[in-house]
Amino acid sequence: MTEHDAEERFGAGGRTLTIGNPGKELYPSGFTKRDLLRYLEGIAPVLLPHVRSRPASFKRFPDGTGGEGFFQKNAPRGTPDWVRTVVLPSPGSTKGRREVEYVVVDDLPTLLWAGGQAVLELHVPQWRVGPRGGVRRPDLLVFDLDPGAPATVVECCRVALELRRMLAEDGLRAWPKASGSKGLHLYVPVASATGARAARYARALAERLARQEPDLVVARMDRSLRGGRVFVDWNQNNPARTTVAPYSLRAGKEPVVAAPVSWEEVGACRSPQELRFPPEEVLARVGRDGDPMADAEDARQELPH
Repeated sequence: MTEHDAEERFGAGGRTLTIGNPGKELYPSGFTKRDLLRYLEGIAPVLLPHVRSRPASFKRFPDGTGGEGFFQKNAPRGTPDWVRTVVLPSPGSTKGRREVEYVVVDDLPTLLWAGGQAVLELHVPQWRVGPRGGVRRPDLLVFDLDPGAPATVVECCRVALELRRMLAEDGLRAWPKASGSKGLHLYVPVASATGARAARYARALAERLARQEPDLVVARMDRSLRGGRVFVDWNQNNPARTTVAPYSLRAGKEPVVAAPVSWEEVGACRSPQELRFPPEEVLARVGRDGDPMADAEDARQELPH
């Protein structure tokens, strides 16, 4: 039996998980399933607070990023009975489902089990479910800053700083996160607000910024308008939408993490490489500085009327 075919046991939270194919290469760089699980094990203390009680959507790559990947909302066949799931309505499902049984990643064993399923990306909504599965109101406002070439995350940082100023005028504090792809995400924790109200506020702010900076910012979804500008995607606040979770890996040619960053790093960014973080660097950053978004979990801010 080769290393690729072998099984490996991981202990977590009083459970022992048997992971198949730990030597399976998930990225062309040689990053394996074992590397993924070790990263998840190390990053769990800061990742889990951001996803706990949020129904998860998985982006799985059983054959690695060189193969076919797919989104999975419904709990995979064979999901262990100790994994928390919640059944929720699924209006507008592309597969015609009226309900979806979501996995809720509340603990380390569930996180490692997901890694064993070759889940590279973990996406969650801006709302949580209660202990009995009741859907709560959104507690996050998210702005997804998406650059249109030749713009890059450098231009996203300029937009983020201006959004930060505008939010501060409304008494709101924001936390930035490198998307792990091309752009930047801004998180604004809010007190319980309806999805419609959150989306209205986010849209109004994005459109105001687009009027002020028409050569840099676009707030309309038409892709033909994005060349050289940054699309401020306010529609992430639609309750049906999800955002890649803080500290999740992204699927690409190399393993890169959707990593929270400081405002100092945003202000100093002059090159896209400055906000691209491989897993080992993220673990080192967290070990040295902690989670830049840690205090966002306790900040509940009122949206202005």
